Amino acid sequence: MIPAADVLPPALEVTGLVKRYGDVTAVAGLSLAVRAGECFGLLGPNGAGKTTTLEICEGLATADEGEVRLLGRAWRTDAGWLRQRIGLALQETQLAEKLTVYETLRLFASFYHAPRMVNDVIPLVGLEEKRDARVGTLSGGQKQRLAIACALVGDPKVLFLDEPTTGLDPQSRRQLWDLIEAYKRAGGTVVLTTHYMDEAERLCDRIAIVDHGRVIAEGTPRALVGSIGAEHVIRFVLADGAEVPSALLEALPGVRVVAGTRDDGTELQCTAVHETVPALLGLLAQRGARLADLRTHAPTLEDVFVSLTGRALREA
Repeated sequence: MIPAADVLPPALEVTGLVKRYGDVTAVAGLSLAVRAGECFGLLGPNGAGKTTTLEICEGLATADEGEVRLLGRAWRTDAGWLRQRIGLALQETQLAEKLTVYETLRLFASFYHAPRMVNDVIPLVGLEEKRDARVGTLSGGQKQRLAIACALVGDPKVLFLDEPTTGLDPQSRRQLWDLIEAYKRAGGTVVLTTHYMDEAERLCDRIAIVDHGRVIAEGTPRALVGSIGAEHVIRFVLADGAEVPSALLEALPGVRVVAGTRDDGTELQCTAVHETVPALLGLLAQRGARLADLRTHAPTLEDVFVSLTGRALREA
């Protein structure tokens, strides 16, 4: 009988990780565990410590304090063994532009003792028609798929992806999502960083929200969204730069949190939108304030981040 995923040893264990660059502490006591066979996401703003954490887990950087155990082993004692069992795609992968797709993958396959067949990997990333095309002629999405193919050609047990779809068009993003999901269905473990809410919600079994080098929340996307206790989020913008005191908004029926006033509007997390909206409109009428925009939506991971930090993910 194959053990259940929750009783298998973690594919990745990070305990008390600290990394400093001079006076700047990039990672400040971060701990997490990734189960075998799951997709685990690190979500947070630029500068939160996501990439630094990933680089330490990948063996590209060393920690000042703490421990990383990957597939039950440590980089300081088993670096060679671990390099044969992981794949990684960085935020930007610089490949030799004069080589063809096939030549590039054959080169990367030569780094491993037991690689996959190059001709088997090319169809996985949808580059059959570009097999003999030079890397310099590929589109951005095709180069990103080739970078992931280079990570897969070694037949890794754990795949690390740092912002894998940044700068890609929607179609290329979806193609990469399909590729990552196929790898996970085949039993692989994925650790990725992203600042795209929809990407995290679609791909990740569990998520750690990272801010200022620490994990401030962890769980499944559904559990994290449910943790804020709101059924709806109302965002409104007032004309002419008018403002309403937060205390008045907090007193509206059904309002749990006033998530702060920003240039793109004020957010109210509420439990009874049918009560909150009429009361909000009444309050604005009393104060002579005019609405420029009013929208409602179900809570998302973005709202979780705002609730935890008091700012939007892309503001940081």
